[in-house]
Amino acid sequence: MTITQVLARAIGIPVGKPTRMSNRELANRHYVLVEVTDDTGHTGIGYTYAGTAGAFITKAAVDDLLAPVYLGAEQDDIYGLWSRAYQETLLAGRRGAVIRALSAIDIALWDLKAKRAGQPLAVLLGGSTAPQPAYASGGYYQPGEGEWTEAIVKEIAFNAAQGFTDHKIKVGGLTVAEDARRVAAAVEAIGDGKLSLDANNAYHSVREARVAIEAFERAAGDVPLWWFEEPLSPEAIVGHGELARQIRTPVATGEIHQTRWEFRSLIEAGSASILQTDAGVVGGVTEWLRVAHTADSFGLQMAPHWHHNLHVHLTAAVANPLVVEYFALEKGIYNFELLLTPRTRLRYQDNQVFLPDRPGIGIELDEDVVAKYEISS
Repeated sequence: MTITQVLARAIGIPVGKPTRMSNRELANRHYVLVEVTDDTGHTGIGYTYAGTAGAFITKAAVDDLLAPVYLGAEQDDIYGLWSRAYQETLLAGRRGAVIRALSAIDIALWDLKAKRAGQPLAVLLGGSTAPQPAYASGGYYQPGEGEWTEAIVKEIAFNAAQGFTDHKIKVGGLTVAEDARRVAAAVEAIGDGKLSLDANNAYHSVREARVAIEAFERAAGDVPLWWFEEPLSPEAIVGHGELARQIRTPVATGEIHQTRWEFRSLIEAGSASILQTDAGVVGGVTEWLRVAHTADSFGLQMAPHWHHNLHVHLTAAVANPLVVEYFALEKGIYNFELLLTPRTRLRYQDNQVFLPDRPGIGIELDEDVVAKYEISS
């Protein structure tokens, strides 16, 4: 069977309310949807997050740079096509929007392959259909939610009502002292569960990040923090390694890093004990699996960033999963599931997310909603 069509669509969805993290404000989420169709009429769906803007750059990379590599090619030659597509990016740039575009096409091909096999993607990849451990993500800075500590306690209560005992909140957007108070409030509200902290590259040096996490550790008291996420710039690979050797809390990073070669550098530098590889960023399912298997040989665990509809399959198919990041649609922050039919949104219960029993990734686009948010210029 051969690939007859590669269709990319740019999507822009406003967030539910004014929201910020440590280093930027959020008004919109831009996604690119990719559908790959073969000569029998079967279609696979892939997608990536393009950023708070920039969907057209990613869509253009699909249409102008990568789709010509795939059109007319054998659909099952996923690894070979990835290599040829990656070679095609040599002059355009092998990072950023280009690799996100490659990720979306690759995800669509794996979805297509699993659909043709009549299996969930996890099963096609040799994995289990058992529920996967998950945590409730959020803790952004949202004005209008009361005092910062009150807002955190309120959100932890919401997460708990959904059945989650483990949580993640943002740090780095306030002073260290203010964020420490939020950490203390979260720890008290959580009780027996776990808390991780996401800095979104807030700190400018190893020393600055160390001072911050030590304050947060003191605020948490006798409760160990689960991990300290992205304390430094993604380029600070050596710095993450230095920090990891100086602090008690495990370091997690990798959500912005792309391809197995960047992850090789992270692993060699000892930059993290938890890798947050994002299939929509790293190069798709193909590259995510390569990173996960390499990480396993170094005793590192995978806690992928975002895209729980896809990552529940990938964590189920490798030997070193830690947890899946779950974003409640009601929070209006990670809003990708608005584009899906309600019956194909991910199910959750008791700190777990459930693998769909449908073939492929198991998602179905709500075309009316997609049309509502599709952007054409």
